[in-house]
Amino acid sequence: MFRKKRVLIVEDEESLLKLETILLTVKGFEVIGASNGKIALEKIGVEAFDLVLLDIMLPDMDGFEVCQQLRQDPRTTSVPIIMLSGRNSPGDQERGLLCGANTYFVKPFKSAMIIDEINRLLAEHG
Repeated sequence: MFRKKRVLIVEDEESLLKLETILLTVKGFEVIGASNGKIALEKIGVEAFDLVLLDIMLPDMDGFEVCQQLRQDPRTTSVPIIMLSGRNSPGDQERGLLCGANTYFVKPFKSAMIIDEINRLLAEHG
């Protein structure tokens, strides 16, 4: 049976979380949302995800820290991570990629770009 790909969206801005959830649900993904890093890590501790969309500016710990923790956990070390941020300095992008993100997008972004990147990463990580 075909299983929907599961995406965890970590985003503290509720309107963006809703928008991204709708966007991905319409494209056939099963979407789970988390409003901060702690909730995201708890969810990943109990559920399997195919990909993580990770905001950097979170209320409790930043996305870089969440990303590092995901990369250190054997269960999530190979799960693709797309970082999304309003911060577009080369230093932030470099830091995102260094902590293990597969891709770094600066907000505002085109939803088609995100969908294309999700599909590309999921195809790569089968």
